[in-house]
Amino acid sequence: MQHLQLPMTFIGGHEGAGIVDAIGPGVTGLEIGDHVACSWIPSCGTCRFCVRGQGNLCDLGINMMSGELANGGFRFHRDGHDIGAIAATGTFSQFAVLDQRSTVKVDKDIPWEWISLVTCGVATGWGAVLNAGKVVAGDSVAIYGCGGIGANAVSAAVQANADIVAVIDPVESKREFAQKLGADAVFADAGEAHADIWERTHGVGVDVAVVTAGVVTSDIIRSAFDLTRKGGTIVLVGVADDATEETLQLSSSMLTLYGKKVVGTLYGDCNPRVDVPQLLRMAKHGKLDLDSLVTRRYSLDQINDGFRDMLSGANIRGLIVHD
Repeated sequence: MQHLQLPMTFIGGHEGAGIVDAIGPGVTGLEIGDHVACSWIPSCGTCRFCVRGQGNLCDLGINMMSGELANGGFRFHRDGHDIGAIAATGTFSQFAVLDQRSTVKVDKDIPWEWISLVTCGVATGWGAVLNAGKVVAGDSVAIYGCGGIGANAVSAAVQANADIVAVIDPVESKREFAQKLGADAVFADAGEAHADIWERTHGVGVDVAVVTAGVVTSDIIRSAFDLTRKGGTIVLVGVADDATEETLQLSSSMLTLYGKKVVGTLYGDCNPRVDVPQLLRMAKHGKLDLDSLVTRRYSLDQINDGFRDMLSGANIRGLIVHD
């Protein structure tokens, strides 16, 4: 995104997993050798939002773009200068120092790839459907975008026994993957989707539209709004390419008279300390397929290949595997 205020130079990577190699003073609940998920959403458990069950909005997230740790200061340095780590994690680095409130202890028999996947893309997609969208059995759901987050939104809607799960994505391979996940209908563009889904729902519209596109535009939001029934919900997960762009350009009259709801969600309204272990348990018990999400694995020196594949739409998920 063009206008996020990131420090330069900074360490990228906000999803990851690792082993505790050392512990600083004041750390409790963790031991050397523990396996942890690196949580880009910190969770203090004591701020107003955490105690209200909104851990995804924890006050410690204020440092997300500066890279400063929750307990203050920076832990990456170069040539005498501090270097920030995205979301105070910096998982593109083979070694990192994290505040313990940015970690979630997990079982040692969980595959590293599973842990990394659930720390953002999986949790966000699932939560967008089940927490923010409140999808229940029999609902009709339209999902705009079937990438790393959208694919998990599709899985969540299918497992929730939604009556219709429709996916709109311009990339053919992603539409094919959506069908493998159980989507009932896939479309290359919003206009085609609107006509077909309107007919499928007998002119009612979908109960929930989830916008997980990589770059959200006013046209995508308007399409989701128009396709959603009276009293339905539009869940916004993705963001605009320019964070200052005003992409919500909707009829306030239609919003009021039709009782529609537009809901923004960060991290799918999930709580990392609750939902990361829960999703991993589901995977262990065969209730959640994480392996199929991985399109390609990269070494750290292939990271630019990973970015190119991501931008071209070639991957559902790419993983960096540290030696």
